[in-house]
Amino acid sequence: MPCQKVQIMSPAVVLSPRPLALAVAALLAGSALTAQAETDATDIDTVHVTASQIARQALGTSTITAEDIAKRPPANDIAELLRTMPGVNLTGNSASGQYGNNRQIDLRGMGPENTLILVDGKRIGARDAVRMGRSGERNTRGDTNWVPAEMIERIEVLRGPAAARYGSGASGGVVNIITKRPTGDLTGAVDLYGLVPEHSAEGGSERVGLQLSGPMTDTLSFRLYGNLNKTDADSLDLNRQYATNPNAVPPAGREGVKNRDVNALLRWDITADQVVEFEAGTSRQGNIYAGDRAVSTTGTSTGVDLAALADGEAETNRMYRNTGAITHRGRWGDVTSRVTAAVEAVNNSRINEGLAGGPEGSFNGTDWSTSRLRNYQLDGEVSFPTSLGSAENIWTLGFEYLDSRLTDPYSMSQSSSSGGGIPGLSADRARGKADAQTTAVFVEDNIYLGERWIVTPGLRFDHHSQFGNNTSPSLNAQFRINSDWVVKGGIARAFKAPNLYQSNPDYLYYTRGNGCPNALPSLGAGCYMRGNADLKAETSLNKELGIEWAPQSGWQASLTYFHNDYKDKIQAGYTQVGLTADSKGRIFRWENAPKAIVQGLEGNLVIPLLGEQGNRLKWSNNFTYMVENENKSTGQPLSVIPKYTVNTMLDWQATDKLSVLLTGTFYGKQEPATANINNDPRCTGSCDPSIALQDRGAYNIWGVSARYRVTGTVSFGFGVNNLADKRLFREANSSDAGAATYNEPGRAYWASLRFGF
Repeated sequence: MPCQKVQIMSPAVVLSPRPLALAVAALLAGSALTAQAETDATDIDTVHVTASQIARQALGTSTITAEDIAKRPPANDIAELLRTMPGVNLTGNSASGQYGNNRQIDLRGMGPENTLILVDGKRIGARDAVRMGRSGERNTRGDTNWVPAEMIERIEVLRGPAAARYGSGASGGVVNIITKRPTGDLTGAVDLYGLVPEHSAEGGSERVGLQLSGPMTDTLSFRLYGNLNKTDADSLDLNRQYATNPNAVPPAGREGVKNRDVNALLRWDITADQVVEFEAGTSRQGNIYAGDRAVSTTGTSTGVDLAALADGEAETNRMYRNTGAITHRGRWGDVTSRVTAAVEAVNNSRINEGLAGGPEGSFNGTDWSTSRLRNYQLDGEVSFPTSLGSAENIWTLGFEYLDSRLTDPYSMSQSSSSGGGIPGLSADRARGKADAQTTAVFVEDNIYLGERWIVTPGLRFDHHSQFGNNTSPSLNAQFRINSDWVVKGGIARAFKAPNLYQSNPDYLYYTRGNGCPNALPSLGAGCYMRGNADLKAETSLNKELGIEWAPQSGWQASLTYFHNDYKDKIQAGYTQVGLTADSKGRIFRWENAPKAIVQGLEGNLVIPLLGEQGNRLKWSNNFTYMVENENKSTGQPLSVIPKYTVNTMLDWQATDKLSVLLTGTFYGKQEPATANINNDPRCTGSCDPSIALQDRGAYNIWGVSARYRVTGTVSFGFGVNNLADKRLFREANSSDAGAATYNEPGRAYWASLRFGF
């Protein structure tokens, strides 16, 4: 490889010679997700380095580019694109089936709560403002929809041991959404998108976005964008054939969402080596109700007319997210640095929902309440080269401080009067306050040994204000067999601290009797589930080993085995820990499950068919195969995901202006849990075994799209999703659906248009 100049975290960082450049590449393989790479030209010739270009040491790294997004834009949430990456699925945080149409990003079977979402390297935590129910689910869309698709420069997905470097919540991996930066010229664009489903019961989408960026003076530049986005809710009639009776509210389809986003960034190039960025943004996401509820099968237990809300396209939750950040990036000779101070203020307003029993998650009247989450973050890192003996080293030292403060009075309002009260509840529990602070430091050393080895040891130390200390060591290595073949491996310890609901002893769930475990039935005053301040952090030992073949011809293939030993997973307990004051109510609490195992295979195959390295016609494929995904204490799956997923894509650059894309995804069988949250057999009482234990069989979805560039700044695209009109339906509410917990929408037609200058 010839000597090259590499840009890292600042407008101009030039490192040489060749061994040092390779070591820098190894560094970025482990830490590029925190860097805000620049796309603007500077007076120094630089090579734009991304994780996809140099993260050859990290096996589980994938990148979605702006061009990929333009070829197949998502209707609303970029999760639609992320799910096409190897090792990525959409699922809930448990096997309960609750909120099945609000599936979120799951990396390597570790669950959405173990997927850390970043925007330009900054943590996104809006979903933490949503109450976690007894099943471990939140009624949330997740955090992959805060940046308009057209404003994304690229999305980097990091799976496996390298993700342990990012601390709590990254056990599964990291998704970093990198936005477009200011450029040297004044540019702007208007983006339009629309999707029309063939079936009128399914919701369509429409989106308009505006962006403007460029220089203000020789040293000041700016970026401004705005976005309006609406996806309609599915009709209440979509799943009517699966209603429990003619008068019951059917299982809900996909809820709609309305987005409004505004963001501004001011960049100050103090010198060629010193940059400061000031950023502020505000977003509002409101839902369009589709009839969903957490537990109720009929939808009538609360007395609220859910059908009327759904038919009236009512808004039942609104989330407001305001952000601000200041970032400095600098170069000091061979040393580079970054420091960021950020604040995230989230107000989550919802119609009050039941907190206990059958009405849990169903509307409890028409009053609204608001939970308020404030995340304050300060983090930074410094990178520098050294030579130890004959080995070139690139060191990265960093720190992170996160202060999270939650105020949610309504979620703490469940009465404890049944059974005479619960000992130990706080006198001021009605205030609904909880907070946690995390302080962390980390170090990585990327070592280039000869022509064949790159070794990256790392160590992260976290101190949590409630749960003490956690150490996360890691070791990643790459051995180059020859110019075409590379063997890679890694091992790391990762962790996730309990959230502010699970750890709060004042957070109660109550059931009068039906929710008590079979082995511990109600004594007359039902059963309580309580938060637990003595929880341990979830930990996992993540291992991977794989091989990659990447000759210069454009062919590429890889195969990776991953194995995660998952300990202390937090779940609602079914072991009694106490009694109420009159000894007629049983008390349970959130507890740590001893052990779970997640293991599988992932890989890819790229075949160039026409043109140099396939630049005219290329066939790309990837797959994920889950060998095991099981809670060893219960024998139940951690979540409902396909046994295998295969993505295939034929990309044809027909002319210099016209590109055509054919995509297909094959999903394997999905199996549900056979026991409920108390580890009791799921099919009891009125449960219909033919529904509750139903598998979702294998199926496949195809799509086609085209994009035509009229000029360098004007283009339009169009496509058809689900060409064969393969439709799947949510067949019951909550756990009664078995694995049929979500809708797969039918054929739909979309078009996009961009006007730029």
